[in-house]
Amino acid sequence: MVPTVITVARARKLWTTGDIARRLGVTRQYALQVTNDRRRNFPEPFDVLPGGVQVWLIEDVEQWISQHPNLRIAEDPET
Repeated sequence: MVPTVITVARARKLWTTGDIARRLGVTRQYALQVTNDRRRNFPEPFDVLPGGVQVWLIEDVEQWISQHPNLRIAEDPET
């Protein structure tokens, strides 16, 4: 499955919690826990879309992942 990439002004690419879950190779519920757990220092959402959908800059998420190598991470973010 291909991540949902949302493009906004200045060609910023964003991920939802579901996209982050696929990238990490975890459930959406676990990804939600990770993104909301302040002790993990996960990046702040870039924006909150209508309906309360939080979105993050892909580069912020990838940087955070590179700093947390002990997480279970999917080899291929498009699987």
